[in-house]
Amino acid sequence: MLSLLLATSLALSAGTSAQTADPAALASQALDRLDAGDYTQVEALFGAQMAAAVPADKLKAVWESLPAQVGKATGRGEATVSAQGGATMVQIPLHFEKAELVAKFAIDAEGKIAGFVVQPAQTAAPAPAVADDAAYVERDLMVGDGERALPGTLAMPKGDGPFPAVVLVHGSGPHDRDETIGPNKPFLDIARGLAAQGIAVLRFDKRTKARPQDFTGGEFGVDQETTFDAVLAVDVLRKAEGVDPKRIFVLGHSQGGLMAPRIAALSGHVDGLILLAAPARPLLDILIEQNRRLAVLDDGKTSDAERDAINALIAQVRVARDSATDPAAKGPMGLPVGYWRSIDGVDPVAEAKRVKLPMLVLQGARDIQVVDADWQNWKGAFHDDPKVAFKLYDKLNHLGIAGEGEGSLAEYQQPGHVDPQLIDDVAAWIKAH
Repeated sequence: MLSLLLATSLALSAGTSAQTADPAALASQALDRLDAGDYTQVEALFGAQMAAAVPADKLKAVWESLPAQVGKATGRGEATVSAQGGATMVQIPLHFEKAELVAKFAIDAEGKIAGFVVQPAQTAAPAPAVADDAAYVERDLMVGDGERALPGTLAMPKGDGPFPAVVLVHGSGPHDRDETIGPNKPFLDIARGLAAQGIAVLRFDKRTKARPQDFTGGEFGVDQETTFDAVLAVDVLRKAEGVDPKRIFVLGHSQGGLMAPRIAALSGHVDGLILLAAPARPLLDILIEQNRRLAVLDDGKTSDAERDAINALIAQVRVARDSATDPAAKGPMGLPVGYWRSIDGVDPVAEAKRVKLPMLVLQGARDIQVVDADWQNWKGAFHDDPKVAFKLYDKLNHLGIAGEGEGSLAEYQQPGHVDPQLIDDVAAWIKAH
Protein backbone atom coordinates (compact mmCIF):
# COMPACT_ATOMS: atom_id res chain seq x y z
CA MET A 1 0.00 0.00 0.00
CA LEU A 2 1.12 3.54 -0.58
CA SER A 3 2.02 5.67 2.36
CA LEU A 4 -1.40 7.18 2.39
CA LEU A 5 -4.30 5.34 0.77
CA LEU A 6 -4.03 3.38 -2.45
CA ALA A 7 -6.73 4.40 -4.89
CA THR A 8 -6.82 0.95 -6.52
CA SER A 9 -7.62 -0.96 -3.34
CA LEU A 10 -11.03 -2.60 -3.22
CA ALA A 11 -11.97 -3.96 0.19
CA LEU A 12 -10.59 -6.25 2.84
CA SER A 13 -12.96 -7.57 5.45
CA ALA A 14 -11.86 -9.86 8.25
CA GLY A 15 -12.31 -13.55 7.58
CA THR A 16 -13.24 -15.74 10.51
CA SER A 17 -11.49 -19.03 9.82
CA ALA A 18 -10.44 -21.59 8.08
CA GLN A 19 -9.88 -24.08 5.33
CA THR A 20 -11.46 -24.54 1.91
CA ALA A 21 -10.69 -27.29 -0.59
CA ASP A 22 -8.69 -25.16 -3.00
CA PRO A 23 -8.49 -21.47 -2.05
CA ALA A 24 -5.91 -20.72 -4.78
CA ALA A 25 -8.29 -22.03 -7.44
CA LEU A 26 -11.11 -19.90 -6.03
CA ALA A 27 -8.93 -16.78 -6.12
CA SER A 28 -7.80 -17.52 -9.69
CA GLN A 29 -11.40 -18.09 -10.72
CA ALA A 30 -12.35 -14.68 -9.32
CA LEU A 31 -9.55 -13.00 -11.27
CA ASP A 32 -10.54 -14.83 -14.47
CA ARG A 33 -14.09 -13.57 -14.11
CA LEU A 34 -12.90 -10.04 -13.38
CA ASP A 35 -10.81 -10.07 -16.54
CA ALA A 36 -13.82 -11.36 -18.48
CA GLY A 37 -16.05 -8.60 -17.09
CA ASP A 38 -18.34 -11.08 -15.32
CA TYR A 39 -18.70 -8.92 -12.20
CA THR A 40 -22.01 -10.42 -11.08
CA GLN A 41 -20.40 -13.87 -11.10
CA VAL A 42 -17.51 -12.53 -9.02
CA GLU A 43 -19.95 -11.06 -6.51
CA ALA A 44 -21.51 -14.52 -6.24
CA LEU A 45 -18.16 -15.81 -4.94
CA PHE A 46 -18.19 -13.27 -2.10
CA GLY A 47 -19.40 -13.82 1.43
CA ALA A 48 -22.38 -11.75 2.57
CA GLN A 49 -20.35 -8.94 4.17
CA MET A 50 -18.00 -8.70 1.24
CA ALA A 51 -20.86 -8.63 -1.28
CA ALA A 52 -22.48 -5.80 0.66
CA ALA A 53 -19.23 -3.83 0.78
CA VAL A 54 -18.28 -4.39 -2.87
CA PRO A 55 -21.31 -5.14 -5.08
CA ALA A 56 -20.87 -5.88 -8.76
CA ASP A 57 -21.25 -2.26 -9.92
CA LYS A 58 -18.55 -1.00 -7.55
CA LEU A 59 -16.31 -3.93 -8.44
CA LYS A 60 -16.68 -3.07 -12.14
CA ALA A 61 -15.85 0.61 -11.57
CA VAL A 62 -12.69 -0.07 -9.58
CA TRP A 63 -11.38 -2.99 -11.67
CA GLU A 64 -11.84 -1.13 -14.94
CA SER A 65 -10.06 1.93 -13.55
CA LEU A 66 -6.83 -0.02 -13.00
CA PRO A 67 -5.42 0.20 -16.56
CA ALA A 68 -5.59 4.00 -16.47
CA GLN A 69 -3.22 3.95 -13.51
CA VAL A 70 -0.89 1.02 -14.19
CA GLY A 71 -1.30 0.19 -17.90
CA LYS A 72 -2.45 -3.03 -19.50
CA ALA A 73 -2.30 -6.37 -17.70
CA THR A 74 0.60 -8.54 -18.90
CA GLY A 75 0.10 -11.70 -16.82
CA ARG A 76 -0.01 -13.23 -13.35
CA GLY A 77 2.39 -14.98 -11.02
CA GLU A 78 1.98 -18.13 -8.96
CA ALA A 79 -0.46 -18.09 -6.04
CA THR A 80 0.80 -18.45 -2.48
CA VAL A 81 -1.47 -19.70 0.32
CA SER A 82 -1.07 -19.15 4.06
CA ALA A 83 -3.01 -19.03 7.31
CA GLN A 84 -3.24 -15.59 8.85
CA GLY A 85 -5.35 -14.44 11.75
CA GLY A 86 -7.62 -17.47 11.43
CA ALA A 87 -8.29 -16.98 7.71
CA THR A 88 -6.92 -18.69 4.61
CA MET A 89 -5.01 -16.04 2.69
CA VAL A 90 -4.18 -16.23 -1.03
CA GLN A 91 -1.81 -13.84 -2.79
CA ILE A 92 -1.45 -13.69 -6.58
CA PRO A 93 1.05 -11.34 -8.27
CA LEU A 94 -0.48 -9.22 -11.05
CA HIS A 95 1.81 -7.94 -13.78
CA PHE A 96 0.97 -4.65 -15.51
CA GLU A 97 2.86 -2.48 -17.99
CA LYS A 98 3.66 0.23 -15.45
CA ALA A 99 3.57 -1.55 -12.09
CA GLU A 100 3.64 -4.81 -10.19
CA LEU A 101 0.56 -5.38 -8.02
CA VAL A 102 -0.65 -8.24 -5.85
CA ALA A 103 -4.22 -9.47 -5.37
CA LYS A 104 -4.88 -10.64 -1.82
CA PHE A 105 -7.87 -12.80 -0.91
CA ALA A 106 -9.23 -13.97 2.44
CA ILE A 107 -11.24 -17.20 2.14
CA ASP A 108 -13.76 -18.20 4.82
CA ALA A 109 -14.84 -21.62 6.07
CA GLU A 110 -17.69 -21.83 3.55
CA GLY A 111 -15.34 -21.35 0.62
CA LYS A 112 -16.46 -17.74 0.08
CA ILE A 113 -14.25 -14.71 -0.50
CA ALA A 114 -14.43 -12.70 2.73
CA GLY A 115 -11.82 -10.13 1.72
CA PHE A 116 -10.16 -8.88 -1.44
CA VAL A 117 -7.63 -6.11 -1.95
CA VAL A 118 -5.25 -5.09 -4.74
CA GLN A 119 -1.99 -3.45 -3.61
CA PRO A 120 1.47 -2.63 -4.96
CA ALA A 121 3.74 -5.66 -4.77
CA GLN A 122 6.51 -5.56 -2.21
CA THR A 123 9.41 -6.11 -4.60
CA ALA A 124 12.29 -4.71 -2.61
CA ALA A 125 15.28 -6.92 -1.93
CA PRO A 126 16.17 -7.65 1.70
CA ALA A 127 17.99 -4.82 3.43
CA PRO A 128 21.75 -5.10 2.91
CA ALA A 129 23.88 -5.89 5.94
CA VAL A 130 25.53 -3.00 7.73
CA ALA A 131 29.14 -2.64 6.60
CA ASP A 132 31.80 -3.40 9.19
CA ASP A 133 33.28 0.07 8.80
CA ALA A 134 29.93 1.86 9.15
CA ALA A 135 29.65 4.53 11.84
CA TYR A 136 26.76 2.67 13.46
CA VAL A 137 25.53 -0.81 14.35
CA GLU A 138 22.05 -2.33 14.27
CA ARG A 139 20.35 -4.66 16.72
CA ASP A 140 16.89 -6.12 17.22
CA LEU A 141 14.63 -4.38 19.70
CA MET A 142 11.05 -5.32 20.59
CA VAL A 143 8.33 -2.70 21.02
CA GLY A 144 5.95 -3.78 23.76
CA ASP A 145 5.81 -6.96 25.82
CA GLY A 146 4.61 -10.51 25.43
CA GLU A 147 3.00 -11.99 22.35
CA ARG A 148 1.67 -8.61 21.20
CA ALA A 149 5.16 -7.07 21.02
CA LEU A 150 6.31 -5.75 17.64
CA PRO A 151 9.75 -6.52 16.17
CA GLY A 152 11.99 -3.58 15.45
CA THR A 153 15.54 -2.52 14.67
CA LEU A 154 17.63 0.02 16.56
CA ALA A 155 20.37 1.75 14.55
CA MET A 156 22.89 2.97 17.12
CA PRO A 157 25.90 5.20 16.39
CA LYS A 158 29.27 3.87 17.44
CA GLY A 159 31.20 5.74 20.10
CA ASP A 160 30.35 7.42 23.35
CA GLY A 161 26.78 8.52 23.90
CA PRO A 162 24.33 9.47 24.97
CA PHE A 163 22.92 10.16 21.50
CA PRO A 164 19.75 11.96 20.41
CA ALA A 165 17.24 9.49 19.06
CA VAL A 166 14.28 9.22 16.70
CA VAL A 167 11.26 6.92 16.41
CA LEU A 168 10.00 6.48 12.83
CA VAL A 169 6.20 6.30 12.42
CA HIS A 170 4.76 4.81 9.22
CA GLY A 171 2.19 6.01 6.77
CA SER A 172 -1.14 4.18 6.47
CA GLY A 173 -1.28 0.52 5.58
CA PRO A 174 0.49 -2.62 6.81
CA HIS A 175 4.10 -1.45 6.59
CA ASP A 176 7.23 -3.27 7.66
CA ARG A 177 9.93 -1.49 9.65
CA ASP A 178 11.61 -0.22 6.46
CA GLU A 179 8.30 1.12 5.12
CA THR A 180 8.89 -0.99 2.01
CA ILE A 181 6.95 0.29 -1.02
CA GLY A 182 7.77 -1.50 -4.25
CA PRO A 183 11.58 -1.70 -4.47
CA ASN A 184 12.03 1.27 -2.11
CA LYS A 185 12.72 1.35 1.63
CA PRO A 186 12.38 4.95 2.84
CA PHE A 187 12.70 4.18 6.55
CA LEU A 188 15.82 2.09 6.00
CA ASP A 189 17.40 5.03 4.15
CA ILE A 190 16.41 7.52 6.85
CA ALA A 191 17.44 5.30 9.78
CA ARG A 192 20.88 4.49 8.45
CA GLY A 193 21.45 7.99 7.13
CA LEU A 194 20.73 9.54 10.52
CA ALA A 195 22.64 6.86 12.46
CA ALA A 196 25.71 7.57 10.34
CA GLN A 197 25.49 11.15 11.61
CA GLY A 198 25.31 10.30 15.31
CA ILE A 199 21.56 9.91 15.82
CA ALA A 200 19.99 6.68 17.13
CA VAL A 201 16.91 5.53 15.20
CA LEU A 202 14.24 2.97 16.09
CA ARG A 203 12.06 1.57 13.31
CA PHE A 204 9.56 -1.24 13.85
CA ASP A 205 6.98 -3.33 12.01
CA LYS A 206 3.53 -1.78 12.11
CA ARG A 207 0.88 -3.78 13.97
CA THR A 208 -1.24 -4.21 10.85
CA LYS A 209 1.80 -5.85 9.22
CA ALA A 210 3.18 -7.90 12.11
CA ARG A 211 -0.07 -8.88 13.84
CA PRO A 212 -3.10 -8.46 11.54
CA GLN A 213 -4.96 -10.88 13.79
CA ASP A 214 -5.21 -8.09 16.37
CA PHE A 215 -7.75 -6.38 14.11
CA THR A 216 -10.02 -9.26 13.13
CA GLY A 217 -12.68 -8.13 15.61
CA GLY A 218 -13.37 -5.11 13.41
CA GLU A 219 -13.56 -2.65 16.30
CA PHE A 220 -10.45 -0.48 16.23
CA GLY A 221 -9.41 3.08 15.58
CA VAL A 222 -6.32 4.91 14.46
CA ASP A 223 -4.91 4.97 17.99
CA GLN A 224 -4.93 1.16 18.15
CA GLU A 225 -3.39 1.07 14.68
CA THR A 226 -0.68 3.70 15.19
CA THR A 227 -0.65 5.93 18.28
CA PHE A 228 -0.35 3.46 21.13
CA ASP A 229 2.48 1.47 19.53
CA ALA A 230 4.42 4.63 18.71
CA VAL A 231 4.12 5.73 22.33
CA LEU A 232 5.50 2.35 23.39
CA ALA A 233 8.35 2.80 20.91
CA VAL A 234 9.22 6.18 22.43
CA ASP A 235 9.36 4.57 25.87
CA VAL A 236 11.53 1.70 24.64
CA LEU A 237 13.91 4.08 22.90
CA ARG A 238 14.37 6.48 25.78
CA LYS A 239 15.33 3.54 28.03
CA ALA A 240 17.82 2.05 25.54
CA GLU A 241 21.46 2.11 26.58
CA GLY A 242 23.38 4.91 24.88
CA VAL A 243 20.29 7.06 24.17
CA ASP A 244 19.79 10.52 25.66
CA PRO A 245 16.28 10.27 27.19
CA LYS A 246 15.91 14.05 27.09
CA ARG A 247 16.40 14.26 23.32
CA ILE A 248 13.77 11.94 21.83
CA PHE A 249 12.12 12.90 18.54
CA VAL A 250 9.32 11.46 16.43
CA LEU A 251 9.57 11.44 12.63
CA GLY A 252 6.17 10.74 11.13
CA HIS A 253 5.69 10.05 7.43
CA SER A 254 2.33 10.76 5.80
CA GLN A 255 -0.32 9.40 8.18
CA GLY A 256 2.48 9.03 10.73
CA GLY A 257 2.99 12.79 10.47
CA LEU A 258 -0.73 13.34 10.95
CA MET A 259 -0.55 11.36 14.20
CA ALA A 260 2.83 12.64 15.46
CA PRO A 261 1.42 15.48 17.61
CA ARG A 262 -1.01 13.08 19.29
CA ILE A 263 1.82 10.59 19.90
CA ALA A 264 3.84 13.34 21.56
CA ALA A 265 0.92 14.46 23.71
CA LEU A 266 0.14 10.94 24.92
CA SER A 267 3.80 10.10 25.53
CA GLY A 268 4.90 13.22 27.37
CA HIS A 269 8.54 12.32 26.56
CA VAL A 270 8.91 13.68 23.01
CA ASP A 271 11.19 16.68 22.53
CA GLY A 272 10.45 17.52 18.90
CA LEU A 273 8.57 16.42 15.78
CA ILE A 274 9.66 15.91 12.17
CA LEU A 275 6.68 15.80 9.80
CA LEU A 276 7.40 14.35 6.35
CA ALA A 277 4.56 14.70 3.81
CA ALA A 278 2.08 15.14 6.64
CA PRO A 279 -1.61 15.71 5.86
CA ALA A 280 -3.16 18.79 7.43
CA ARG A 281 -6.72 18.02 6.29
CA PRO A 282 -9.16 15.13 6.93
CA LEU A 283 -7.96 11.91 5.30
CA LEU A 284 -11.40 11.07 3.92
CA ASP A 285 -11.39 14.31 1.95
CA ILE A 286 -7.83 13.65 0.79
CA LEU A 287 -8.80 10.13 -0.31
CA ILE A 288 -11.46 11.49 -2.66
CA GLU A 289 -9.04 14.13 -3.92
CA GLN A 290 -6.37 11.49 -4.57
CA ASN A 291 -8.73 9.39 -6.64
CA ARG A 292 -9.74 12.38 -8.72
CA ARG A 293 -6.12 13.34 -9.30
CA LEU A 294 -4.98 9.83 -10.19
CA ALA A 295 -7.85 9.41 -12.65
CA VAL A 296 -6.49 12.15 -14.92
CA LEU A 297 -2.77 11.51 -14.57
CA ASP A 298 -2.48 9.21 -17.58
CA ASP A 299 -4.49 11.06 -20.23
CA GLY A 300 -5.91 14.18 -18.63
CA LYS A 301 -9.41 12.68 -18.64
CA THR A 302 -11.69 10.84 -16.23
CA SER A 303 -13.22 7.72 -17.78
CA ASP A 304 -16.76 6.55 -17.05
CA ALA A 305 -15.39 3.70 -14.92
CA GLU A 306 -13.15 6.08 -12.96
CA ARG A 307 -16.04 8.49 -12.47
CA ASP A 308 -18.24 5.68 -11.19
CA ALA A 309 -15.53 4.60 -8.75
CA ILE A 310 -15.11 8.17 -7.47
CA ASN A 311 -18.86 8.62 -7.05
CA ALA A 312 -19.05 5.33 -5.17
CA LEU A 313 -16.25 6.50 -2.88
CA ILE A 314 -17.97 9.82 -2.24
CA ALA A 315 -21.12 7.92 -1.26
CA GLN A 316 -19.09 5.68 1.08
CA VAL A 317 -17.53 8.72 2.76
CA ARG A 318 -20.94 10.31 3.22
CA VAL A 319 -22.29 7.14 4.83
CA ALA A 320 -19.20 6.80 7.06
CA ARG A 321 -19.68 10.34 8.36
CA ASP A 322 -23.38 9.77 9.05
CA SER A 323 -23.77 9.28 12.81
CA ALA A 324 -26.61 6.84 12.13
CA THR A 325 -24.24 4.38 10.44
CA ASP A 326 -23.14 1.40 12.55
CA PRO A 327 -19.44 1.87 13.47
CA ALA A 328 -18.84 -1.81 12.65
CA ALA A 329 -20.12 -1.37 9.08
CA LYS A 330 -17.57 -1.45 6.28
CA GLY A 331 -16.47 1.93 5.00
CA PRO A 332 -13.98 3.11 2.36
CA MET A 333 -11.19 0.61 1.63
CA GLY A 334 -13.24 -2.02 3.47
CA LEU A 335 -12.19 -0.59 6.83
CA PRO A 336 -14.78 -0.19 9.60
CA VAL A 337 -16.73 3.06 9.75
CA GLY A 338 -15.55 3.41 13.35
CA TYR A 339 -11.95 3.49 12.16
CA TRP A 340 -12.70 6.29 9.70
CA ARG A 341 -14.52 8.28 12.35
CA SER A 342 -11.52 7.97 14.66
CA ILE A 343 -9.15 9.31 12.03
CA ASP A 344 -11.65 11.91 10.83
CA GLY A 345 -11.57 13.32 14.35
CA VAL A 346 -7.83 14.01 14.20
CA ASP A 347 -6.96 17.68 13.67
CA PRO A 348 -3.16 17.53 13.35
CA VAL A 349 -2.66 21.31 13.19
CA ALA A 350 -4.68 21.94 16.34
CA GLU A 351 -2.99 19.04 18.15
CA ALA A 352 0.44 20.33 17.10
CA LYS A 353 -0.43 23.76 18.51
CA ARG A 354 -1.40 22.20 21.82
CA VAL A 355 1.84 20.27 22.31
CA LYS A 356 3.94 23.40 21.49
CA LEU A 357 7.00 21.38 20.47
CA PRO A 358 9.75 22.30 18.03
CA MET A 359 8.84 20.98 14.59
CA LEU A 360 10.52 20.46 11.22
CA VAL A 361 7.94 20.24 8.41
CA LEU A 362 9.17 18.64 5.16
CA GLN A 363 7.35 18.41 1.83
CA GLY A 364 8.12 17.23 -1.68
CA ALA A 365 6.74 19.45 -4.43
CA ARG A 366 6.10 16.39 -6.66
CA ASP A 367 3.98 14.62 -4.03
CA ILE A 368 0.69 13.43 -5.59
CA GLN A 369 -0.78 12.20 -2.31
CA VAL A 370 -0.18 14.93 0.26
CA VAL A 371 -0.14 18.12 -1.74
CA ASP A 372 0.42 21.86 -1.63
CA ALA A 373 -2.88 22.49 0.16
CA ASP A 374 -1.59 20.55 3.17
CA TRP A 375 1.82 22.26 3.01
CA GLN A 376 0.13 25.67 2.94
CA ASN A 377 -2.05 24.76 5.92
CA TRP A 378 1.02 23.89 7.98
CA LYS A 379 2.78 27.08 6.91
CA GLY A 380 -0.26 29.21 7.54
CA ALA A 381 -0.61 27.86 11.06
CA PHE A 382 3.05 28.03 12.11
CA HIS A 383 4.84 30.51 9.83
CA ASP A 384 5.41 32.95 12.71
CA ASP A 385 6.38 30.30 15.28
CA PRO A 386 10.15 30.44 15.84
CA LYS A 387 10.15 26.81 17.00
CA VAL A 388 8.91 25.55 13.61
CA ALA A 389 11.06 25.21 10.47
CA PHE A 390 9.94 24.37 6.92
CA LYS A 391 11.71 22.72 3.98
CA LEU A 392 10.21 22.29 0.49
CA TYR A 393 12.04 20.08 -2.03
CA ASP A 394 11.27 20.74 -5.68
CA LYS A 395 12.09 17.26 -7.04
CA LEU A 396 10.90 14.97 -4.26
CA ASN A 397 7.83 12.72 -4.31
CA HIS A 398 5.76 11.35 -1.43
CA LEU A 399 8.54 8.96 -0.43
CA GLY A 400 11.19 11.69 -0.31
CA ILE A 401 12.77 10.30 -3.50
CA ALA A 402 13.83 12.61 -6.33
CA GLY A 403 12.36 12.42 -9.82
CA GLU A 404 11.45 14.50 -12.85
CA GLY A 405 8.14 15.66 -14.25
CA GLU A 406 4.72 14.99 -12.81
CA GLY A 407 4.50 12.29 -10.16
CA SER A 408 2.66 9.00 -10.72
CA LEU A 409 1.81 5.71 -9.01
CA ALA A 410 4.17 3.92 -11.39
CA GLU A 411 7.05 5.96 -9.96
CA TYR A 412 6.80 4.04 -6.68
CA GLN A 413 7.91 0.92 -8.57
CA GLN A 414 11.16 2.55 -9.69
CA PRO A 415 14.06 1.91 -7.30
CA GLY A 416 15.49 4.94 -5.56
CA HIS A 417 16.62 6.34 -2.22
CA VAL A 418 15.49 9.10 0.08
CA ASP A 419 17.21 12.33 -0.90
CA PRO A 420 20.50 12.71 1.04
CA GLN A 421 19.88 16.45 1.47
CA LEU A 422 16.61 15.73 3.25
CA ILE A 423 18.39 13.35 5.62
CA ASP A 424 21.15 15.93 6.21
CA ASP A 425 18.52 18.58 6.97
CA VAL A 426 16.83 16.32 9.51
CA ALA A 427 20.16 15.49 11.16
CA ALA A 428 21.17 19.15 11.37
CA TRP A 429 17.81 20.13 12.87
CA ILE A 430 17.95 17.40 15.51
CA LYS A 431 21.50 18.34 16.49
CA ALA A 432 20.39 21.95 16.87
CA HIS A 433 17.76 20.87 19.37
